[in-house]
Amino acid sequence: MKPSILLPLYAASLVTAVANVHDPQVVLQDSQPTVAEPEQYLIELSPGETRYITEDQKWELRRAGINFFDITDTPHLGALNHEIGIQSVKFPSKTAHNETVRPLLKELKKNNMRKHLEKFTSFHTRYYKSEYGAQSSAWLLKQVQDTLKHAGAIDHGASVKAFPHPWGQNSIIATIPGKSNKTVVIGAHQDSINLFLPSLLAAPGADDDGSGTVTILEALRVLLKSEDIVKGKADNTVEFHWYSAEEGGLLGSQAIFQSYEKDGKDVKAMLQQDMTGYVQKTIDAGEPESVGVITDYVDPGLTEFIKEVITEYCEIPYILTKCGYACSDHASASKAGYPSAFVIESDFKYSDNKIHTTEDKIEYLSFDHMLQHARLTLGLAYELAFAEFK
Repeated sequence: MKPSILLPLYAASLVTAVANVHDPQVVLQDSQPTVAEPEQYLIELSPGETRYITEDQKWELRRAGINFFDITDTPHLGALNHEIGIQSVKFPSKTAHNETVRPLLKELKKNNMRKHLEKFTSFHTRYYKSEYGAQSSAWLLKQVQDTLKHAGAIDHGASVKAFPHPWGQNSIIATIPGKSNKTVVIGAHQDSINLFLPSLLAAPGADDDGSGTVTILEALRVLLKSEDIVKGKADNTVEFHWYSAEEGGLLGSQAIFQSYEKDGKDVKAMLQQDMTGYVQKTIDAGEPESVGVITDYVDPGLTEFIKEVITEYCEIPYILTKCGYACSDHASASKAGYPSAFVIESDFKYSDNKIHTTEDKIEYLSFDHMLQHARLTLGLAYELAFAEFK
């Protein structure tokens, strides 16, 4: 995101901060959880390109639209990958479960996503170092628990757990066991940030990434309407992840995939849904509404299959686009040696420029568009749950 775009939004943010200075919901710096922080952080801007920077410099880079890994605590993520490379996985050439998936698609509900997103954006911020970031994560964990319980999945071995981090906001991992430990991961990040004053200013994060968070939650709910999935009859295990601290340099997802790499976890595919609801710039440009399929720094085979899934199960087409290095949590999976992919709401140039400000609000989003991302998520999760990975 260019600074010239952000300056007017910065001014609006300051007005909001002044107006709310006595608001008890505003999270002040001295109320943050006490976490020992280094004076400098080690970041990776491209493969092998690292430097030490301060926290303020991290936000300067992000305001300039520059993404990075913060590898201060995960310098060895991908060490095995350097030795053996990303595992080669053969994905299906086309969808194979159309007759089962199509009835499930009709069960996806926009109202569920709206209800969840209204609550999720009501937290003053979901900044990963804030008290509200911890509270929003606890609320989300409860929604996932209720989803599993209502489906009866817990009785058949499904589970959800918080993955703790030292900064206070937990990541969340829901697991639906299959007949093997071969694992398919669906991810989104739960944190939000206001890049001007993260500890003070509001960050509703409706699109980034509240939209992806509620999109995959709704896909999980409907996936669990499949008796075969719930009873563990799928060939593979399916996990749904909600990552903490994506905005700080993919911190939560790096921690998780570092643990997976060390444990030798057999992840066959990972899809990230980051920003699924904004279409206005696409419409204003006279372009057709579409799903943006990222083509750089992703697994080509998985990306090809995702294109097949969109064609079969979505009501809008896809468009190929790029987002650069370390642009969302799929990059952590790739770095750990796992095939990963990333889809976004549009051609990247038409994506939401209100993110990381007080104006990333629910009123600017299309739940019809989010429904298409939910269809993609549900279709891919079901297809890969039953894929025969050699």
